Amino acid sequence: MSAAGTTTWPQCAPRLRACFAAARARGRPAVIPYVTAGDPDLETTRRLVLALGEAGAGAVELGVPFSDPIADGPVIQRATERALRGGTNLRAVLELAAHLRSEGAPPLVLFTYYNPIHRMGDADFVSAATDAGLDGVLVTDLPPEEGGDLGPALAAAGIDLVHLVAPTSGAPRVAMICREGRGFLYVISRTGVTGSRDLLPDGLVDDLRRVREAAAGRLPVAVGFGLSRPEHVRSLSGVADGVVVGSALVGLIEEHADRGDVVEAAAAFCRSLVQAGGD
Repeated sequence: MSAAGTTTWPQCAPRLRACFAAARARGRPAVIPYVTAGDPDLETTRRLVLALGEAGAGAVELGVPFSDPIADGPVIQRATERALRGGTNLRAVLELAAHLRSEGAPPLVLFTYYNPIHRMGDADFVSAATDAGLDGVLVTDLPPEEGGDLGPALAAAGIDLVHLVAPTSGAPRVAMICREGRGFLYVISRTGVTGSRDLLPDGLVDDLRRVREAAAGRLPVAVGFGLSRPEHVRSLSGVADGVVVGSALVGLIEEHADRGDVVEAAAAFCRSLVQAGGD
């Protein structure tokens, strides 16, 4: 199915489905910025998320700072360290999400490692995530085979557990992730850790088409890791349903945090990505 086609995406919860459908109706991928919650502080994160929504972000990934990341590059690692020093933890991020939901924020996807969830307890986490009004949860180091009851419990609460598709995932694994995943499929553009790149990897478009074919309209397909420029978004229009931009935005926040214009700078960057997708 081409990006211009229509689909109901039955494995996608309502607000996320609406986000991708609105972007598709405009002939562009949904721009999904990532921010590290608590960097430089939680109040600034709140203002950032709301401003990103006003700038056209389809959804926002809200990163939970964790002391032992395995997928995050140096930019996000520094942001995580700053957030942890400021006392940000999973409960604080969930409280922030609840405030954002009450203020009309775009769909929110919690981006975390499993350890903070494990420490809280799966049942307590699902209850807190429900109270916070989350739309999705992406647990970086929790493959579908080890998810246990977390995915079904979140699904019962109307929250999508998003799974990652790696460049090394073979056809049988991609098919399994398409069956088990909810919300959207997060296609990792390259091996290694997160970080801005000048060029998209060779073969990415073919990889995205392969995943879209396997998804067969059940889920939108988004891509992240290394996307950092408006031209990246433009080149993926018609191929990806969404683009996730993390390190480039987190680096911009780091650069502007002490200048007094961090929210404005982040919103302008997001707007440039949205506009690059076309209309």
